[in-house]
Amino acid sequence: MDGILNINKPPGPTSFSVVARVKRVTGEAKAGHGGTLDPLASGVLPFFLGQATRVAEYLMEYPKTYRAEVELGVSTDSYDAEGSVTSRSKVSDITQAAVKQALEPFKGDIQQTPPIYSALKHGGQPLYKLARQGRSVEINSRPASIYRLEIISFQLPFVTLDVECSKGTYIRSLAHDLGAALGCGAHLKGLVRTAYGPFDIKDAVTLERLEASVKDGLWHSLVQPMDTVLSLWGKTILSDGQVESVRQGKGLSLDVGADTTRLRAYDRGARFVALLSFDSESRLWRPQKVFHQPQAEAEKGCNY
Repeated sequence: MDGILNINKPPGPTSFSVVARVKRVTGEAKAGHGGTLDPLASGVLPFFLGQATRVAEYLMEYPKTYRAEVELGVSTDSYDAEGSVTSRSKVSDITQAAVKQALEPFKGDIQQTPPIYSALKHGGQPLYKLARQGRSVEINSRPASIYRLEIISFQLPFVTLDVECSKGTYIRSLAHDLGAALGCGAHLKGLVRTAYGPFDIKDAVTLERLEASVKDGLWHSLVQPMDTVLSLWGKTILSDGQVESVRQGKGLSLDVGADTTRLRAYDRGARFVALLSFDSESRLWRPQKVFHQPQAEAEKGCNY
């Protein structure tokens, strides 16, 4: 099976354990997820099956959307509800207007310091392991982009936010930094990823539904085509001769306009064939990745 499952991860298990469960349930040995969710978090967790694992990297080009519940007045060492409390403060005098004003500097392109309890590595070791060892590590800030940041609910001590952001954005750090800006401290109480690029939580499949569909022999209908994550690429239709050239690793001369340097290519039967990139020196479109799909995949349709 080559394609993508939009799984609705429940809170509690790690993303890795969900991968193991999906593999066990479906019998698909080649599978991996896109965009890790912390155990605390739930929501959209795309799974790439078979050849689709080769396009998983392109999912990172899309924005992510989260529903985040922040608890004001309580700080933790992990910046979320799983950590140890480091401070407590009164929040009765904090207004929604004050929170809205404090959020303004976090919109747009920002510099953000990741939590010490994260999978980022320092000297080859994950930060969370160094933190558990009590080692002090200087963490450099990293660029992140927050495209949308809105207050959905305000009921002290809780503030619920909708956040649309780029890859590399830590919602835990956003919660912590909001608390620092307000002077009361804060941590991330709960998190749901409601969308990731073309995948939305309204269409996400629970693990229970997946298991039931496997028993009924209908789970293949839940799998989306692998080119679902390639909508940002240009597209072209190849002749039979061009398809053969691509399969042989040869470059093609194509008239596709000058607004893109990468293409998803299909044959005349609407089968997804390859990813092509433009070589400015030779002026040829060269195969970047070539795919071999069974006829059954073409019958499901491609994302033209």
